[in-house]
Amino acid sequence: MTRLGLCKAGSTILKIFIAAVCIFGAFYLIDLLTPPIGFSLWRENKTLFIIGLAAVILFCSLLFWVGIILVYACCNQLRIKKRVLGIVFAWIPVLNIITLFDIIATADREYSFEKAKYQLNMMRCGERVCAAKYPILLVHGVFFRDFKYLNYWGRIPKELEKNGARIYYGNHNSASSVEESAKQLKARILEITKESGCEKVNIIAHSKGGLDVRYMLSDGEAAERVASLTTINTPHRGCRFADYLFGKAPEKFKNFLANTYNRAAAKLGDTDPDFLTAVFDLTYEKCRERNKQLADPAGVYCRSVGSFQRKPTSGRFPLNLTNRFVKYFDGENDGLVGTDSFEWGSDYKLLVPEGKRGISHADMIDLNRENIEGFDVREFYVQLVSDLKKAGY
Repeated sequence: MTRLGLCKAGSTILKIFIAAVCIFGAFYLIDLLTPPIGFSLWRENKTLFIIGLAAVILFCSLLFWVGIILVYACCNQLRIKKRVLGIVFAWIPVLNIITLFDIIATADREYSFEKAKYQLNMMRCGERVCAAKYPILLVHGVFFRDFKYLNYWGRIPKELEKNGARIYYGNHNSASSVEESAKQLKARILEITKESGCEKVNIIAHSKGGLDVRYMLSDGEAAERVASLTTINTPHRGCRFADYLFGKAPEKFKNFLANTYNRAAAKLGDTDPDFLTAVFDLTYEKCRERNKQLADPAGVYCRSVGSFQRKPTSGRFPLNLTNRFVKYFDGENDGLVGTDSFEWGSDYKLLVPEGKRGISHADMIDLNRENIEGFDVREFYVQLVSDLKKAGY
């Protein structure tokens, strides 16, 4: 049985547990209050009453523990906060019931959502809607790397592959200047085209990755190998809050932070990482200077996407804390980048979120593997790539 099936089984068992508790509870309560007051079996045979009560408690306990263990083990949408509250509130009357119902509802929502996605993919399996002419190169943003077992892009790559896409990763440094990252990405693209035999690649780049690729496209040899570039929440006009932080932070602190990060990044695979330059290249002033130098690449289809949070607390940590600060400098934002900075290329789409939550910088790459109501991030990327296929890319 699949993880999803076990999740549903756990939810069902917990519902049976609740029903059993209600039925047995009602039975014992009616028996207790029926004249003469007191448990009838207790009056007739105390030993049999104790055995029966123990059997009921054991049965209900078994249902609860099997159900809750299955849900805790198999429900990916049951976040740490709910898991902790489930343990803490388990001993508090009323709150334990409310929390249990919430846990069951979370498991049921995940099952229904993932089942619908599975059915959709099965229905269009033969269409291979993401089998674009050229493979997809996913380019990460700053302070992340392409790890094998911790994917920056969450569940997105697998969803694209299910629908026919060929996926590659940038494998560039987590923290380098835009210029240095561009050099690394050019080398990676030449490697991919040689390895795969394809003439070009379609690039989807998130955050600073979009700046890195744009700079790379100023190199004619690299630009010839790129069919399209889609930037996701990229600060094309920089981040004014970064200018503020860069200007206000003491030099001693900046150097300490940079040295600490650079040492750690080098151990994780970065080649000569440069924390300070990577941050400086995100500032408003640096981006304005770079934009004057860079022209839109000829022969490359360029488009951009952005999103924003409707309220500061809508994003996961730490973006639930940064939104207000960034808003002071950059206005409406996704927790890191202002909406005024997203637009670039011939086609731009600002995602307007439903409800009160919004879509954060991290949500756009499925970093938290969260099913967001009103925004299916995996299907969004499927449609992005499907559009490339339809356009002949």
